[in-house]
Amino acid sequence: MPMTPTLPVTIIGGYLGAGKTTLVNHLLRTSGLRLAVMVNEFGALPIDRDLIEAEGDALISIAGGCVCCEYGDDLVGALMQVQKMTPPPDHVLLESSGVAIPGSILASLMFVDGMRGDGVVVMADAAGIRTTAANRYLADTIRRQLADADILVLNKTDLVPEAELEAVTAWLREAVPGTRIIPCTQGQVPHEALLGSVPLPRRGHRVSGHAEGLFRSVVLQPEGAVDAVALARELAEGGHGLVRAKGYVRNAEGGLVLIQVVGERWAVEPVSGPHETGVVCIGLKAGFDPAGLAGLGRIEAA
Repeated sequence: MPMTPTLPVTIIGGYLGAGKTTLVNHLLRTSGLRLAVMVNEFGALPIDRDLIEAEGDALISIAGGCVCCEYGDDLVGALMQVQKMTPPPDHVLLESSGVAIPGSILASLMFVDGMRGDGVVVMADAAGIRTTAANRYLADTIRRQLADADILVLNKTDLVPEAELEAVTAWLREAVPGTRIIPCTQGQVPHEALLGSVPLPRRGHRVSGHAEGLFRSVVLQPEGAVDAVALARELAEGGHGLVRAKGYVRNAEGGLVLIQVVGERWAVEPVSGPHETGVVCIGLKAGFDPAGLAGLGRIEAA
């Protein structure tokens, strides 16, 4: 499914207690990006207090040049306010409530010019997701949340025995086939695996964060001009086990284009100016075989 690139908004969903706030705090601490964090209830501010630098009526400042604001029922209005921030954010994180359906929030972005959904990240509690999904009052909400995920973060994996973790993972793969699943503890997922606004990594780049041992990163160098749309679709839907991919290639007309992939969603955007070609591909070590990309170009260490 193609995406239209502008200011990226990542929606972070999942049921109550899954670890959404923990993930947001981890990204604030480790990404190095200027993030705008939007939450449903400002009074129940999810940001760790030691990250807060100053508070105001409409937003608070967070260490690292980030900000946090509330949107309540006026999501579109709040997004328009974010666009007016100076300097502008690199990325917007929109943390939904525990009972919200992320796809409905994503649809709201259609009404805001200059913004696009960069992906839906849904958190699931490894210790409780199956029990919650079996509750007759919650089952529909949980199933719809999981179905909306481009990337599913299976959190709190340290709280269940290995056999139980395998069973939960198998259940999720059956419930949402094809969805990228990232296991983690305490929401510690490298921002490169979740957010697409990061600058294109250069040589010597390594996936950062405490969970870096779970991932592998390579650079795909297509030979000459390529069909950028076909390449993006293949990276997203070709079963290569990629979580994210981003980079520049030359198209058949000789122009430079930016490819971005999140889960099974992809975007191709014409760009200007000098850029080093190559597509950085990130995948879980357990399911990503870089050799499988060899038919698409030369594989280099990231």
